[in-house]
Amino acid sequence: MYQELLWPREKGELYPLLEARAAALLEGETDPIANMANLSALLWQAVPELNWAGFYRAAGEELVLGPFQGKPACVRIPWGKGVCGTAAKEKTPQLVPDVHAFPGHIACDGASRSELVIPLLSREGAVIGVLDLDSPRPGRFTQEDLEGLLPVARLLTGEDPV
Repeated sequence: MYQELLWPREKGELYPLLEARAAALLEGETDPIANMANLSALLWQAVPELNWAGFYRAAGEELVLGPFQGKPACVRIPWGKGVCGTAAKEKTPQLVPDVHAFPGHIACDGASRSELVIPLLSREGAVIGVLDLDSPRPGRFTQEDLEGLLPVARLLTGEDPV
C-alpha cells in the first residue's frame, strides 16, 4: 500500500528516493497501463513545479495519450512532431528549456513553458512510448532532472531508456 511522503527538494536526495518508491509501487504488477497510471501520480506528487506528468504510448505512426496527471491533453501526436514525437522518432530524450523556441512545438497546455521527454524502449529497442513532464516555469528541467528520471522511466521497461 502506498503511503504519503514529504518529498525532499534537493534533487540529489529526491531522485534516489523517487526511484526506490517507484520500484516499490510497481513491484509485482505487470500491467503497463496500471504502472503508467501509478507512476504518473507518483511523479505528480514528488516532482515540484509540474503542470503535466504522464505518458504517451506508441501506436503505429503516432503516439496516443496514456495515463497522466494534469489538464486534458492532446490525444494523438504524430512521430517526429512536437517534443514528444521528436523524442520518439529520434529515440533520444528531449530537454527543452523553452518550448516556444522548439520548432514544431505542440501546445496542448498554453501554460507549459519547459518540457522533459524520455523515450521508453522495449528490450528489442522499439519505442513503446514516452514519459512527458511539463512545467509552467521556463528552464525548469536540467541535466540533473534527466539523469534522475532515467532510472525511474526504466522501471517500466526493464531496460535503460535512451
